[in-house]
Amino acid sequence: MPILVLIIVGAAAGLIATRLMNVQTGLLTTIAIGVAGAVLGGAVFRFLLFLTSTAAGFVGAILGALVLLWAWKALSAGRR
Repeated sequence: MPILVLIIVGAAAGLIATRLMNVQTGLLTTIAIGVAGAVLGGAVFRFLLFLTSTAAGFVGAILGALVLLWAWKALSAGRR
């Protein structure tokens, strides 16, 4: 089933891309361009999502550490 979806989505993407770029191709070439574009675009998107999630995790870790340091300083100031 995922291969069938990839072919359908690839055909639609290839059709749109060839029309936007004003390129005349046959049906099989249009589908091949769309499927290859879907695979390439999916890989790039997953890589960017991985980078974004890693960066978001890093920012979250910094924010969490800042909150803990703030709480630690607040509690230790109350003991003095």
